[in-house]
Amino acid sequence: VQPPEKPLQAEEWNRLRESFQSPEIFEEVMFNSMVRCNSSIDVAKSLLTHVAKSNGDIAYNLLVKYLALCVQQGQTSEIRDVYDIMKIRFRILESGAYNLLIRGMSNSDQWRMALTLLEEVKKIMTPSRTNYESCIKAASRHQEMDLAFELYHEMLAKDLVPTLDVLQAFFEFSRGMKGAELQKELFGILLYLRDNQLYPHKTFMQSIKLWFESIPGGNWRGQLTNIKDSGQCPVCNHQLEDSNLTEEEYNNLKERIIRDVIHGTDTFRKTSPQEFEAFQTFVENRLPFDIVIDGLNVSHIKPRRMQCENLFDAVNCLAKENARLLVLGRKHMLINSSNWKREIMKEMQNKADFFFAENISEDDAFLLYATLRSGKHCKFVTRDFLRDHKACLSDSLTRHLFRKWQRGHQISKTMFLSVFIQQPASNYDCVVQTTGDTWHIPYKDSFEEKYSYRVPRKWLCIQQK
Repeated sequence: VQPPEKPLQAEEWNRLRESFQSPEIFEEVMFNSMVRCNSSIDVAKSLLTHVAKSNGDIAYNLLVKYLALCVQQGQTSEIRDVYDIMKIRFRILESGAYNLLIRGMSNSDQWRMALTLLEEVKKIMTPSRTNYESCIKAASRHQEMDLAFELYHEMLAKDLVPTLDVLQAFFEFSRGMKGAELQKELFGILLYLRDNQLYPHKTFMQSIKLWFESIPGGNWRGQLTNIKDSGQCPVCNHQLEDSNLTEEEYNNLKERIIRDVIHGTDTFRKTSPQEFEAFQTFVENRLPFDIVIDGLNVSHIKPRRMQCENLFDAVNCLAKENARLLVLGRKHMLINSSNWKREIMKEMQNKADFFFAENISEDDAFLLYATLRSGKHCKFVTRDFLRDHKACLSDSLTRHLFRKWQRGHQISKTMFLSVFIQQPASNYDCVVQTTGDTWHIPYKDSFEEKYSYRVPRKWLCIQQK
């Protein structure tokens, strides 16, 4: 449906409605089309007026669609009017309407109204990340940084994960502002990036650099660089943190993971205690391994090939250096089928130890157990990010150690080249780090919201002269 160019009279709307193949949904389809074509508010208003006169009232979903059009065009007074109508007509609004109202008001000069709406949402549900971020950006734009940070901390306390976009806004709008407290908060965001192994993209990195250089009397200078293989920064000669865990850190991590993740509440949801015990006995009798492979996961690397061939290639590649391999498989792999050829499976079993779990088992716990029990040298291969297990680790220090260990020990599919084994992982840890008068921030060229264990090669070095 093409929306009309100008407002229509009642009979004109009626004619259009009758010529439409499903008249009962005409108004809804028409409003969707108006939002898509960004129609004039007057045209949309004339349809609303027509509906109100014909039906005596306007349905909730039509008001929300009209609201979406008003927000799209930044029509503040209309947004307020629709809100007033909705509050009188409906006792509770749902999240879609609140998202629109908060977004619409936060982008206007009446942005404080968005804060009132946020309080209203809190009474009936947990506000969404978007609700908080709209309000945070509005407060930052108006240089009310204390308020913006208060909302940010509230958001983190509700386990809502901020987008890189809103984190960038803090640096963007704090440029040139004084205050030790503000500085502490922004350093806190950099440490949040460190704790969560997040890498800013290029424009975010530029905002960080410009903020540092704008601190009154701060004398900070930023330069882009590549870190040497030795882990030394060519700009300030500072040695970056070592990527290896100390003996003590490794043992602490191993104990915590075995206690919290493996014997914790979540392991046996998809595997039985008996099966896990059998696995532990199997591992203890064959320790230590050099590489533990998530067999099912690796078998899907190239979708057009037979699964057992994918796994066969990986095992062949990784066994080259006489490495001791453990492959975690599933029992169905032992049944001769189009994807699992018995003779290929037999050949693989000559090169690696195999443990075949029940077909429904969750094998992350198996993978972690075998790798950690084998010792600090042991690597693991999976395309998963092991995100769930990070969540089970209750304190941030252990989470940091887990990620650091993961960065140094997880072999990703892109490394399945025969050269992999000869290539040591980098000697330095690829996370945001500081000594007080220097900051080193790894960044990516392009924007990636998704967590990734591919580490960036480019760094921003910031030092205080």
